[in-house]
Amino acid sequence: MKPDRPQTAVDIRQAFLDYFEEHGHTHVPSSPLVPIGDNTLLFVNAGMVQFKDTFLGVEKRPYARATTSQKCMRVSGKHNDLEEVGPSPRHHTFFEMLGNFSFGDYFKRDAIHFAWNCLTGVYGIAGERLVATVYRDDDDAYGVWRDEIGLPAERIMRMGEKTNFWSMGDTGPCGPTSELHYDWGEEFCTCGRPDCSVFLDNGCERWLEVWNLVFMQYNQAADGTRTLLPQPGVDTGMGLERLVSVIQGARANYDTDLFRPIMERVQLLLDHSDAERDAQIIAYRVIADHARAITFLIGDGVLPGNEGRNYILRLVLRRAARYGKLLGFDEPFLAEVAQVVIETMGHAYPEIRDRSDFILNTINHEEERFLRTLDIGLAMLEERVAELKAEGRRELPGDEVFRLWDTYGFPLDLTRDLAVEHGMTIDMAGYRQALEEQRQRARAAAQFGATTEGRDLSAYLALLEQLPDGGVDYVYLADTKAHTRVVGLILAGKLTDHVSYGQEVEVVLAATPFYVESGGQVSDTGVIVEDAEQPGWQIDVSDTRRPVAGIIVHRGVVARGEIRLGAAALAKVDMERRMDIQRNHTATHILHSELRYILGKHVRQAGSLVAPDRLRFDFTHPTMLTDDELRGVEQAVNDAVFANYPVSWRWTNYKAALAEGAMALFSEKYGDEVRVVEIGPRGNGWSKELCGGTHVDSTSEIGIFRIVSEGSVGSGARRIEALTGRKAQELMSERLDTMQRAASFLGVPEAELDRKVLALMDQMSGQQKEITRLREDLARLEFEGLLERVVEVQGVDVLAVQVAAADNNVMRQMTDWFRDQLGSGVVVLGAAINGKPAFVAAVTDDLVKRGLHAGKLVQAVAKMVGGGGGGRPNLAQAGGTDLNGMRDALAAVPELVAEQLK
Repeated sequence: MKPDRPQTAVDIRQAFLDYFEEHGHTHVPSSPLVPIGDNTLLFVNAGMVQFKDTFLGVEKRPYARATTSQKCMRVSGKHNDLEEVGPSPRHHTFFEMLGNFSFGDYFKRDAIHFAWNCLTGVYGIAGERLVATVYRDDDDAYGVWRDEIGLPAERIMRMGEKTNFWSMGDTGPCGPTSELHYDWGEEFCTCGRPDCSVFLDNGCERWLEVWNLVFMQYNQAADGTRTLLPQPGVDTGMGLERLVSVIQGARANYDTDLFRPIMERVQLLLDHSDAERDAQIIAYRVIADHARAITFLIGDGVLPGNEGRNYILRLVLRRAARYGKLLGFDEPFLAEVAQVVIETMGHAYPEIRDRSDFILNTINHEEERFLRTLDIGLAMLEERVAELKAEGRRELPGDEVFRLWDTYGFPLDLTRDLAVEHGMTIDMAGYRQALEEQRQRARAAAQFGATTEGRDLSAYLALLEQLPDGGVDYVYLADTKAHTRVVGLILAGKLTDHVSYGQEVEVVLAATPFYVESGGQVSDTGVIVEDAEQPGWQIDVSDTRRPVAGIIVHRGVVARGEIRLGAAALAKVDMERRMDIQRNHTATHILHSELRYILGKHVRQAGSLVAPDRLRFDFTHPTMLTDDELRGVEQAVNDAVFANYPVSWRWTNYKAALAEGAMALFSEKYGDEVRVVEIGPRGNGWSKELCGGTHVDSTSEIGIFRIVSEGSVGSGARRIEALTGRKAQELMSERLDTMQRAASFLGVPEAELDRKVLALMDQMSGQQKEITRLREDLARLEFEGLLERVVEVQGVDVLAVQVAAADNNVMRQMTDWFRDQLGSGVVVLGAAINGKPAFVAAVTDDLVKRGLHAGKLVQAVAKMVGGGGGGRPNLAQAGGTDLNGMRDALAAVPELVAEQLK
């Protein structure tokens, strides 16, 4: 490597982007880790994901060449790298993919020259260290490598589909590939074969795949068929981590300056020596890798939770925390490690720097929560060990060990250590079976949504070719009606020239005022009628969609007449419904602004729904809002409504909009030109957001704003649901009517209703306490008479009777009295509670040691009355359905006790 070449990861990343910009490529910023408008992936796992629609021909970009440094995440599905992270020197969850792309511009020849010149020229990598592979029958790529680059034939390998045909998943763009591999040298061969070569594809550590050039030629459907893409393209991907390892001469990615500062912080926090660090290097690697992943996931709006992406974040974070526990951390530490990630990578990805406080708070909150669940898991494990030992068992069931890991994050290693301390083993076969079942669930989660690439787009694409450049004229901002014409009719996925009464149809108009669902705002509904004095036909529109860029379809039913292609049409949006939606949408912007003002700048929109009947707003915030905060937010929004602020919008450049303080959302995809919606004095408004939706002209049109609920939607995220306008007025009228009726029933003025209700509640509470006391007195009297019904079974006192107790609490108290009275024995009590049999069983500790188990005993009793239950060896409860069988079930208790004593 030449000394004047880029050496640090920062310089290596920038040199790549600079090189391709110098060769006519547009530098496109990395898209978020959460795919925008693509529900087929949990996370972006390759550089080309944000360009997928461009390769499919359904999206046009203002450039034909692009270069990126893309944030990627691979933890499940086809690219499942999670379990390799730590033991492997090169596997990661989060990584950066350097890439250059061509959309119908250059193809194989230029792509190969770019790659070779970048590696050997920009980075100074010795050409004799590089080996190329091509798809087995790709003579074009082979010829470029041999005849133009000058690689000798023995360093160009023809490979099969397994290694040299790339696809992002089971469906989507794909094509043959050409790879570049780096030769570390013969001394690093691990396969031991004299013919060691990339061609063997045997995992030998001598060879490192550095760059993959994908020649996009096909789109693969769900059935495996491949069709040519509208225009061939190039998608290349080179992992920054691997490239840096080559340039810095590091055999493991973790020995580069991408990871060393993170691991050094861990070492500093633990006060470990280098030898101690090296002895536990797997844990260090896991923490370093996962700290990057969780920092970027949270920075891109993902929050810990129990499903989908949120579950993956929680899994990765807790895995890092578990390894930290094994290293010796007793307190949360991951936020301090993530701070290093922000410091070292915030210049390249400013979003993590801008959201650093929220990222660190979210990590700390989740780690604290995990440590609490870890303590719960420890208590449960110790209790279960005691139960098993009491039963004479010496093996922890594998499914229970896995449940402790999966639910409470309790590490297998700690479980094994505790088991050894108690002279027990672990059922590893059962554990592995449960783990595999969980992996299957994770793979199912990776099938994140219905695939969109499998749908038939041919009708829409064919229609798009017939329309003028730009496709359908989208005039939703100009008016709620438009004089236009029918330019497309689609019936059951096929183009047709006419449709008739009663048929469900997709209609494409030359121009449409109907808003298409986007940014949380639902689509417009309305009608399309014949543009005539006496309309002869009508379509009732229930939805609008944009299947491909440039095409807007109106889905509906022909309400009357017959419609032919080319017919003059009048499209009319349901204006009353549109107005309700606009009220809610503008109120959502105001709510967002007021939440940030009252709660703090960490608040960011995490999702929304703007419908005619309500609005729903999800936002980042770690705790439940207090009553005062909720009242303050609601009042602040209403103050803005009553102030009658103007609502305006304008088109501007994306970068200029951000520079003036307009808020952009991670979940939205923006072009170079964006629309800024501003509330307040034009040019000096207090709310500015990038938004394509419809809004009122002034805030007073909202009427009134009322919050109806606030709750959690996951760790670090809250949800507010609210009403505006007519719906808010309806709600308030209903509640006022209810309050008036209640006051009338209770015979008090409305202003005194709350005090009257509190007085009644106090009265009821006192009465309930008196009832509980009387029940206990009655139970005590009943208990004294029950002692005469004790029977002896093999020297054990047994009482099994039906009592008049009204709840399980009283029955449990009666079992305590029994044990206090006799000192040693078994009691099973039954009672009719809410019309169904209920049982409580208790066994004194001395008899538990002899093999008696209350949980198993009560379970057998309940089974006789069509029920079930269980519990600990000394106390358990159960229920059933057959009240008539209670007497016989209790009569069987002595026999059941005798069986357990055998």
